[in-house]
Amino acid sequence: MDAKPKLLLHICCAPCATYPIKVLRSEYDVELLFYNPNIHPEKEYNIRLEEARRYARNIGVKFYELDYNTSIWFNSTKGLEGEPEGGVRCEICYRIRLGKVAQFAHANGFGNFATTLSVSPHKKAKNINNIGQAIGQIYSLNFYEADFKKNEGFKIAAQLAKEAGLYRQNYCGCIFSKK
Repeated sequence: MDAKPKLLLHICCAPCATYPIKVLRSEYDVELLFYNPNIHPEKEYNIRLEEARRYARNIGVKFYELDYNTSIWFNSTKGLEGEPEGGVRCEICYRIRLGKVAQFAHANGFGNFATTLSVSPHKKAKNINNIGQAIGQIYSLNFYEADFKKNEGFKIAAQLAKEAGLYRQNYCGCIFSKK
C-alpha cells in the first residue's frame, strides 16, 4: 500500500481541529501546526495552545508550533479595529497565518497544506480558500480547499470536542472578535 501524502494542517484551536482532522486523515498523513499571533490575551493563547498539544498527543498526530509574536498581527491590522467579523481585518489575519504555514510546509517537505479556519460559522470559506490558493502557488504547494462547516461540520466538530473533553472558547481569538 502506498504511503499517504503529507499534509500540514494549520489549527487555530483543538475544538476546530477535530472534524477537519477526521476528514483529512482518510486521504493524508496529517501533521498539525499551531500559529496564531492573533489570539489575545496571552492567557487565552496559552490555554488554546496547551489544549491543541494535548489533543494532538491523544490522537497520535505530530504537532508543531511557531512563535507567538503579536506585534506582527497588531501592526498588520492597525486601523482596522472597527472592522466587522469576517471583514478586511480577518483577511489580513488569514494571509499572515497561512503565509507562515506555507513557509513552514515548504521548508519541511510538505506538498500540501490546509487550515481549520473554515469550520467556523464566522469565517468565509471562499476568502480563506482564495488566500490559501494564492499563497500555495507562491510556495509551490497544494492548498486543500474546504468549507469544513458544511455538511454539519461545525456541529460535528463541537460534538467531537465535547466527547474529547476539550476547552471550548467563546470567541474566534482576536481581541476585537471578543468584543
